[in-house]
Amino acid sequence: MQARVTFSPAARSLFDEPLAIRVEGLQPQQEVTLRASLRDDAGLLFESRALYQADGDGQLDLARSPARDGGSFSGLEPLGLLWSMVPEKPHRRLVKRDVQSPFRLDLEVLGGQSNRLAQGTHERAFLRDGVRRIPIREGRIRATLFLPPGDDTFPGIIDISGAGGGLPEYRACLMANHGFAMLALAYYGYEDLPKDMKEFHLEYFEEAVNYMLKHPKIKGPGIGLLGHSKGGDLCISMASFLKGITATATINGSIANVGAKLCYKDITIPPLGFDKNRVKIDQNGVADIVDVLNNPLEGPDRQSLIPLEKAESRFLFIVSRDDHNWKSEFFATEASKLLQAHGKEKPEIICYSGAGHYIEPPYFPLCPSSMHLLVGFPVIWGGEPRAHAAAQVDAWQQIQTFYHKHLNGEQDGGQNKL
Repeated sequence: MQARVTFSPAARSLFDEPLAIRVEGLQPQQEVTLRASLRDDAGLLFESRALYQADGDGQLDLARSPARDGGSFSGLEPLGLLWSMVPEKPHRRLVKRDVQSPFRLDLEVLGGQSNRLAQGTHERAFLRDGVRRIPIREGRIRATLFLPPGDDTFPGIIDISGAGGGLPEYRACLMANHGFAMLALAYYGYEDLPKDMKEFHLEYFEEAVNYMLKHPKIKGPGIGLLGHSKGGDLCISMASFLKGITATATINGSIANVGAKLCYKDITIPPLGFDKNRVKIDQNGVADIVDVLNNPLEGPDRQSLIPLEKAESRFLFIVSRDDHNWKSEFFATEASKLLQAHGKEKPEIICYSGAGHYIEPPYFPLCPSSMHLLVGFPVIWGGEPRAHAAAQVDAWQQIQTFYHKHLNGEQDGGQNKL
């Protein structure tokens, strides 16, 4: 019997879904290497390798067979070939730019002298059948709306990414597959929006909030916000100043305004101060910037603190304990103290040991380092691959549970009508 690779689902799965991988037709107890690879939208190769041994029937089931030492990972890790991928060039992060096309996952089974015994191909998609992708160019808004299929209304969430600019859609798209109406919102470095991070006006974000609140497919009465990194402090600012926000989740965000001046009506919040002398450079020229920002609770830097005690939103803070971008756990802890000191409900804080700054949807590989646009050279983001992968799976579920709890249109509906 000739060796062959099988996947379940067979031909295509969503990127954040588990994938069963089996190899059949090997020799009993045969030792093989599995090599997984994919290319991003720019053609950059990401790959992983794992060493396995077939069972007595010549079968290999990654859900039951532990990987042996010597590959990209070891132990029983059914999706290890996905989350352990590394780029062929250093300091690169796997990003999906075109959500309408899938990633093509190639899997090779290699025997002695690396001769190929079998190969298989599987598509990892981002857009579920029936989910509508709608470019939004209304007023100043530059965004993409993802609507689940059906005639129902859906919980609405605005998704705001970090300091990279542009209009990343992949997280919003994957969330829409789970029944949320998602607006991926650009805020700089895209079309006619500001070219760089110097000054942001909250009125732009308010326009996006009002768009969602008035949309006939949004369940209401309020909407949710989801932000990572710089997107996190923008979401906290929105929740603090704007109406109609019921649930705010941040992933390794800040409670201070960072990187650019923030203006709203007659209010200006300066960016948090920093000291570049606190940058640590390793022997490879990669920077550790975790200590660069000043403490927003001390001295003049208090002016950068976002007044989140004004928010009427519920909060969820997803925190990585090995975040090397900034001190996310400290920010979340201080946010909790501030909210409770003003009689607000205690926020949910979920901490992950061994996770780095870029907590992505499940099965994205860890990005240990990449270029930081504001710094101008590569920085380390932290994280250990296995722990980071587990954090991403759990955080994805925690975020969805949080929004289902607070955006179902029933809990707060009675209060808002009084």
